[in-house]
Amino acid sequence: KIPTEMQRAIARQAEAERERRSKIINAEGELQAAEKLREAAEIMQRSPGALQLRYLQTLAEISTENASTVVFPVPIDLLTALQKRNQE
Repeated sequence: KIPTEMQRAIARQAEAERERRSKIINAEGELQAAEKLREAAEIMQRSPGALQLRYLQTLAEISTENASTVVFPVPIDLLTALQKRNQE
């Protein structure tokens, strides 16, 4: 039979290994999400209509929630002008 202290040490090591794997999986998920967000941003940058459509979809999502959400509409032209200004 393995001594109790040895069993506890093995259990701690196993728990540490599970936690390490969990952190790696979470980090890989975050990386994949960041890559997809970057791709989406690039697509929307090339197509202002896509940005407008996403904006309208977001408004539709907000309107179906049972929360009190305040929306401040901003014209796409203003956002485009600000984006161009930031690129200069």
